[in-house]
Amino acid sequence: MVLNYIWAGFFLIGFVAALGQWLLLGDVDIFKKIIDGTFESARTGVMDIALPLAGVMTLWLGIMNIGEKAGAIQFLARMIAPFFARIFPGVPANHPANGHMVMNFSANLLGLDNAATPFGLKAMESLQNLNPRKEEASDAQIMFLVLHTSGLTLIPLAIMAQRAVLGAHDPSDIFIPCLIATYVATVVGLIAVAICQRINLLNAVVVGWLGGGTALIGGMVWYMSHYMSRAEIETFSKVSSNLLLLTIIVSFIIAAMRQRVNVYEAFIEGAKGGVQTSLTIIPYLVGMLVAIGVLRNSGVLGLVVSAFDWCFVQLGMNHDFTPALPTALMKPLSGSGSRAMMVDAMKTYGADSFVGRLACIFQGSADTTFYIVALYFGSVGVRKTRYAISLGLLADFAGVIAAIFVAYLFFH
Repeated sequence: MVLNYIWAGFFLIGFVAALGQWLLLGDVDIFKKIIDGTFESARTGVMDIALPLAGVMTLWLGIMNIGEKAGAIQFLARMIAPFFARIFPGVPANHPANGHMVMNFSANLLGLDNAATPFGLKAMESLQNLNPRKEEASDAQIMFLVLHTSGLTLIPLAIMAQRAVLGAHDPSDIFIPCLIATYVATVVGLIAVAICQRINLLNAVVVGWLGGGTALIGGMVWYMSHYMSRAEIETFSKVSSNLLLLTIIVSFIIAAMRQRVNVYEAFIEGAKGGVQTSLTIIPYLVGMLVAIGVLRNSGVLGLVVSAFDWCFVQLGMNHDFTPALPTALMKPLSGSGSRAMMVDAMKTYGADSFVGRLACIFQGSADTTFYIVALYFGSVGVRKTRYAISLGLLADFAGVIAAIFVAYLFFH
């Protein structure tokens, strides 16, 4: 029901905004721009996302099936079981969903988007098997989705690479602010879902895991910021990320062979679901991307930014951050759209400007909530999202606020 109102609302708001521009400003091309945008969004959803995803899904679902038959997924599930048992009380300790979620969160942490998506879709499928109401999101699915949309990433390599292309003096200078902002978003999302689901986080296991994770990330960030150059950080990220992926594949195969599993047949069996999953998500994906395109091309986001700027001026507050807001506003709607906004901000104001850096921190502070909802829930046929979107957006908002604070702290 929530998606229904959001989807229709995007079209209605976009139409009203376009009508206003035509009547008040005489912009006769606005309707053509919106319609061209709908065609482009539909093409992007199928050609640039769903079909390329089919190949990635085919590979990784095959690898995941090998890992399941070898017992590797179950091993990971047992390792993380004490923590997950507290925040996912509805998921049995030894259920494969735990291992799938671990793989997804690990890939996200390393910025491995292509690997994270198949793991995440497999995790959502496993959680759907435990869901008694197939069309309504379960508590576990909501917790998983909100944590995923918070986008916790250790090193935002893609953002750093884009900054390097645009001539930033030190492209990696935003990675600590990005990590702080996305960590805040993750913690806020976790606490918000825990409150809604009445999950007690004040116990030794949860505090120990969160404290240990915070210490590990903080120590790594401190070491990188003090003892590693930009080139060394980028090299470390590339080598460790790809080495980890290759190690996972080889480990699964070796473990399966030790269990006398026919690894090739296991791969084929799992890979068969890759294309089907990609085809399943196309209607959900195209529908959401087209609605977002209407909202973007109608100029609504620009009007919202202007309104924010006016409000902050009237309140006598510093409003230097408002030119970077389009990236933050677009991020929950479209990853590629927010990336375009980030690039535009760096080109307009400079890669090393306050606005340019803040736009990069916005880009790295959270993930694309509406895209993830459409992709993950659509892949398993969930239509009633309950409070998943509202809490996902709450985590995004926390990331935006944190991004503004750390940007002023580091760069203003």
